[in-house]
Amino acid sequence: MNRFARISAFALALLLTVAAYAQVAPVTRAPAIAPAQAILAHNGMVVAQESRAARIGVEMLDRGGNAVDAAVAVGFALAVTYPRAGNIGGGGFMLIHLAKENRDIAIDYRETAPSAATETMFLDAKGEPDPAKSRNSALSIGVPGTVAGLALAQRKYGSGKLTLAELIQPSIDLASKGFAVKDDLADSLPRAHDRLARWRSSAEIFLNGGRPLREGDRLIQFDLADTLRAIAQNGPNAFYQGPIAARIADAVVKAGGIVSKDDLASYRAVERPVVRGNYRGYDIVAMPPPSSGGVHLIEMLNMLEGTDLAKLPREQALHVEIEAMKRAYADRAMFMGDPDAVSMPVAGLISKKYAESLRAGIGERATPSADIRAGKPDEYEGRNTTHFSVIDRDGNAVSNTYTLNFSYGVGLVAEGTGVLLNNELDDFTAKPGAANAYGLVGFTANLPGPGKRPLSSMSPTIVLKDGKPFLVTGSPGGSRIISAVLQVIVNVIDFRMAVDKAVSAPRLHHQWQPDQVLAEPDFPPDLLDALARRGHSIVPTEPHTSANSIMVTKDGYVGAADRRTRGALAAGY
Repeated sequence: MNRFARISAFALALLLTVAAYAQVAPVTRAPAIAPAQAILAHNGMVVAQESRAARIGVEMLDRGGNAVDAAVAVGFALAVTYPRAGNIGGGGFMLIHLAKENRDIAIDYRETAPSAATETMFLDAKGEPDPAKSRNSALSIGVPGTVAGLALAQRKYGSGKLTLAELIQPSIDLASKGFAVKDDLADSLPRAHDRLARWRSSAEIFLNGGRPLREGDRLIQFDLADTLRAIAQNGPNAFYQGPIAARIADAVVKAGGIVSKDDLASYRAVERPVVRGNYRGYDIVAMPPPSSGGVHLIEMLNMLEGTDLAKLPREQALHVEIEAMKRAYADRAMFMGDPDAVSMPVAGLISKKYAESLRAGIGERATPSADIRAGKPDEYEGRNTTHFSVIDRDGNAVSNTYTLNFSYGVGLVAEGTGVLLNNELDDFTAKPGAANAYGLVGFTANLPGPGKRPLSSMSPTIVLKDGKPFLVTGSPGGSRIISAVLQVIVNVIDFRMAVDKAVSAPRLHHQWQPDQVLAEPDFPPDLLDALARRGHSIVPTEPHTSANSIMVTKDGYVGAADRRTRGALAAGY
C-alpha cells in the first residue's frame, strides 16, 4: 500500500481516534486574551513565562553575560519556579544567533527513548494504542536532555565571563530558600493534583495535607537544590552519572518504566544545522528535525508568500492560512521523525517549487481534510511546554523551547533528587495512523525505538533582516506551536503589527486531523461565520499558546510577554 492510500485508509479511523485522544475540549465561552506586556530596552531583553526566571536572565546580562549565558540561567531557574514545564527532567531545543560570527546554531537536547524501547511498547494485548501506557505511566518517561543541552550551550557559546556555577546559583537559592506560590504556578497546581498525588515523592513537595499549594504558600525544594548544586560544582556528569543518575533510574524502574543508568550515562545533546527559509525579504532561521516546527513553518510561509495577505479581506487571508496549515500538518504526519533514524525530504518540503504545487490546490472554499494527502517533495537528505526569548547588547540572540510534555510531565519526582520527570515518549506514534494526546497523527517514521528522539512541534525561531535579528519568537502549546509561531510572524511582516499586538492577536489552528479550526476568543463572530460559510468547521477554544517574543526596532529592543499565561514577563535593561 503506498503512502497516499495509507492516509486515505486511515481517514475515518483517525477522526474517531483524534476525538477520543485530543485534550483540547471545545468550549462555548472563554476569557478574553489579555494584551501582551511590552517594554523597550537598549542593552538586553529576556521574555519568559515566569517573572523570577526572566529577571534572573536580565541579571546575567547586566553582569556581562551574553544571550546564551542568560538563556542557560533562565532554563535552570524555570526548573524551580515553573515546574509544570520548566525542567531539568525533560528536554527541548535551543536556537542561537551569534552576531559577530553571523552564525546560527541549533542545539537538540530532546529526550531519547531508553535502550529497552520497542515499536510496540505502547500497544495493548490486542495491538491497539494504550494511552494509559504512553501518557500516564512511567513507561512514557524518556531520558532527560535539558542538563546536557544547557551545559553544552554555556560551554561552547557562553561569554566566558560567567561560570556554569554562577548561572545556576540563583536557581539553587530559590529552590533551597523557597518562594511564594503565585501566577501560573498557583493556577496549574490544582489542575495537576491527581497527577502529582499518585506519587508520594511528588506529593511531599507540591501538596500540603493532600491539597495543592495555594497562592501565597511557600514552595521549598531542598532535594532539587542539592541536585542543582551538584551540577554547578561538577557539571552535567553529576546528573548523568553517579548517585543522581542512580536515583533517577531507580525511581523510574520502581514505577514501571525502563530508563536505566546506562541510558542516562550515554545521553548526548546534539548540534544540528539549522533549517533556513526566506519570506518577503526576511530570513527565517528555525529548528531542524526532530523538531517538525522549523520545516513546516517554512513550508507554510512558502505557501503564503504567493498571496498578498495584507490586501485580502481578513476572512480570506485567514482562509488561506488555514489551508496552508492543513497541507503542512498532513506532510508532518507522513514524513517526519528522528533524523538519526529515518530519511526525510527536508529540502523538498521547504522548497519554493513544492510550495507552489501545494498553493495551487487552495481554492475559495475549505478543502476537506480527507481530500488532503501528503505531497510529493522531491529532495531527500540525510502546551505544557515553555518558551523564552533572549537578546543581548551585541545582537546575540537565543530562542529556546523546552518541555516535560504534559503539565508536570508524568507527575513523578525521582525520590531524593527533586527532579520532576517527563512523559515525552507519548510524542512517538504508538501505531501507524494513531494520534497522540494532542491529536497529532503519525506513521512509521515516528515509531518508538531504542535511543530514538520523538518528533516534536517545538519551534524556536529567529527572523533575520539583513543578517541581523529582527524577531525572536516561539511558543508552548503542543500541536498548536507551529501555527502560533506562523501567525506571529505573519502578523509582524504582512500586517505590520507591533510585536505586542502581533502576540496578543487571537489565533486560529488547524492540524489536518481532526478537520476543525480551533479559534481563540476575540475573533469577531461575523468573521468566524464567514469562515464557516467557506466550509470550515469552527470550534471555539481557550488560549493554549504563549508566544513570548522580542522585536528589534530602530528605537531598541521591544519585548512582548504573552499574557495568555499569568505571570509572563518581559524584562530588559
